Parts: sequence; structure tokens; C-alpha cells
Amino acid sequence: MSAKRVLYIGGTGTISAASVRRSVELGHDVTVLNRGSGRRPLPEGARELVADVRDADAMRRAIGDGRFDVVAEFLAFTPEHIRADLAQFDGRTGQYVFISSASAYQKPPQRLPITESTPLRNPFWQYSRDKIACEDLLVEAYRDRGFPVTIVRPSHTYDERMIPTLGHWTDIARMRQGRPVVIQGDGTSLWTLTHSDDFAVAFTGLLGNPAAIGEAFTITGTHAPTWNQVYGWLADAAGVADPEFVHVASDAIAAFAPDLGPGLLGDKSHSVVFDVSKVTALVPEFRTTITFDEGARRIVAHYDAHPAEQKIDEHTDGLFDRIVAYARSAG
Repeated sequence: MSAKRVLYIGGTGTISAASVRRSVELGHDVTVLNRGSGRRPLPEGARELVADVRDADAMRRAIGDGRFDVVAEFLAFTPEHIRADLAQFDGRTGQYVFISSASAYQKPPQRLPITESTPLRNPFWQYSRDKIACEDLLVEAYRDRGFPVTIVRPSHTYDERMIPTLGHWTDIARMRQGRPVVIQGDGTSLWTLTHSDDFAVAFTGLLGNPAAIGEAFTITGTHAPTWNQVYGWLADAAGVADPEFVHVASDAIAAFAPDLGPGLLGDKSHSVVFDVSKVTALVPEFRTTITFDEGARRIVAHYDAHPAEQKIDEHTDGLFDRIVAYARSAG
């Protein structure tokens, strides 16, 4: 792959940090623009620009008059963000990569596996509807004037700092304390988990690729364990031999915690399995190399090595106690 001049907007999140690292490894000229408050440090060789991405004037001052081969946008969540980017980058980049979300696909899905031709419709989650609206604007710009957009739809992507369960570290702490953890549904639905290092292979493989312009790509792994397996592997990694799992319907959890409702009812309560043949056709080296049994070991090893990050959320902890009490009384 030839070196590209790439601007990452974001660059320190779970998936963007891994993509930045791989871009640097590939020899790209990498610039990262954000507010400078990210949790993950930039790799040596990446240039950092600090600006508020919601301040158009500050963005222009930070970026200057330069042109980029690729702009990778990880921090656009609403149509207003996209309109600002269109004004900022139209005519100044050879490719604009928008990170959308696989949660935009039809929920509940009518058929599996989910492909790029699956309808985009999520009546449960505003986040997903906003991503769909962003895509609509970008597709319109591509059709009207050839704006060089590529749309990427990741699903649940994680690294050693991101625990993909309802309670995050609180769940692991409860298991180690011998207390029950809450799993949505009966725990048997399939959930695709993708390690960020695997995601980065596919993502960087699309950068500067003319065959990706005007197209949308699902980037997930092919590893789809059940939720019971996900929690079980975390328990094994945490040294808990006999964890207690309490299964609760997603709508009941949502009644206790309305903030969890959209993500559960609009995403995690459904089995999701994806066909990634479209992206592998362009990036044949992309595949799942890290399954979650290994991912769980990496997560627990990281948190055990960084005790300051082992933060129990007292609100979530109390919420789970109430949900467990409800489930036991109802059962």
C-alpha cells in the first residue's frame, strides 16, 4: 500500500486508536485532530492537532490550507456534524471516510446474516437514526457532486480497556465478590464482537482505495459468541469458577434503567451475524484473529495491572441488585 496523507478526526478512541497505530505502521503520513483529552496516547510518528471539532473556525486554523488524501471522521454523530464537514472538506480530500454504525441496520433484523443491502431502520435508538441521517446526507453529496465518501459500519468493537457487558468492570467485580450479574434475555442470542486490532486491518485497507468511493462496508469480525459465552469467558479470565448469571428480559431491564433501553432494544437484544465478504474482497488480509476468549484474558490482565481503572459504578451496582431482586421475586 502506498503512503497516504491521512487526517484522523478523533484518533484516541477504541477503534480509532487502533486504526491510527496501523496507519503509522503502514507508513502513512498521519495527522490526528481532537481536543487533546483522549485516554489512549498517540503512537510515535503521528502528528497531533488540538482543536474543538465543533468549532469550524478553530478547525480551519488547526488544519490550515492543506489537502489530505483521506479524512477519517470518527466524531460525527448528527447531520449537523456532517454539514460542517462537507463545508470544511469538500474539494480538499480524495476520500472522506465516515464511521457509521452497524446498529443502523434493520432492527429487529428480518434475516441473517446482515449485509450492506440490509435496510437501514432502527426505530428504537436515536443514536442509530442519527447515523442513518448522516449517511443520507453523504450519499446525497456523492450523487450530486461526487463527494468522495466511504461509509464504514462497525458493530461492537473492543480492546483491552473496553468491557463489552452491561456493567463493564462492575460486572467483573460482582463476579469476583460472588454476587450475581445480569444478562439480557436468556443469554443465547448471538453477538458479534470485533477486536479493534482486527478492525484496523480492514479499515486501513480501504484508505485511498478508489474502489471504496461511494460504497458502504460492514467491518466486523466473524466471531459471534452467545452472551452467556461472553460473560463466561470474562469469569474464567477473572478466576471465577462458578459465576451466577441472572437472565432478565431486555424490556424489563429497560424499565429499571431507561438509559439502557435504546441500546438493548435497538441492538443487543437481537442476534447479529454479519456477512463481511464485501470488505474482504477489497482487503483480503482482513479476518478475525482475536476471538473473545482471548480478548477476555487481555481485558482482565489489563485491569489487574491497572488497579486505578477498576472503578465500580455504585449506581449500576445498586441497579443490578434491584433487577436481581425483581427477577427472583418474579421467578
